[in-house]
Amino acid sequence: MSAGSRAEDYPQEIDDQLKDFDSSVSSVKTMLDKLMSMSRNDLLQNLDPLDQAKLDLMSVYTLNSLFWMYLVTQGVNPREHGIKQELERIRTHMNRVKEITDKKKAARLDKGAAARFVRNALYDSEEKELRKKIGVQESFRQPTVKALEAELRDAEEVESETLQNTICLSSNELKNHFSAENG
Repeated sequence: MSAGSRAEDYPQEIDDQLKDFDSSVSSVKTMLDKLMSMSRNDLLQNLDPLDQAKLDLMSVYTLNSLFWMYLVTQGVNPREHGIKQELERIRTHMNRVKEITDKKKAARLDKGAAARFVRNALYDSEEKELRKKIGVQESFRQPTVKALEAELRDAEEVESETLQNTICLSSNELKNHFSAENG
């Protein structure tokens, strides 16, 4: 066939699209040649399990996509063929691998940074100034958990005593009020 007869085989408007398609098929062929030149064991040997799963899924998806295209070129509707369900199944697995990858990349809690954040949030500049005034050197030691718990218990006891005193006073006032009304 000469170049002149090729131009008559298809409309000239799709020439750029066909050239793009041809270059895409050539790049796929090049990648497949690279993959096929190495044994599967050699490929998987240097990969961790997650990357192995990605490689397997990519290979299966590529193969099924090429079969989809083959069906289209043969005039078969791939949406009515079993290949559609297979591609959906592979996409489901690809999404699961993506979720696992995203979890690995997710931010982790830095306990040291969190402790510094809390310590600085609880920092009291007035206490520092008071320590300077009375000549006490500032210590970088934070109160222990036991000390904080003891302070909390003391505060709760004082609050409880105050509340009880208020209730007693209120009940005495009510008694006095009702005795004055009845008397």
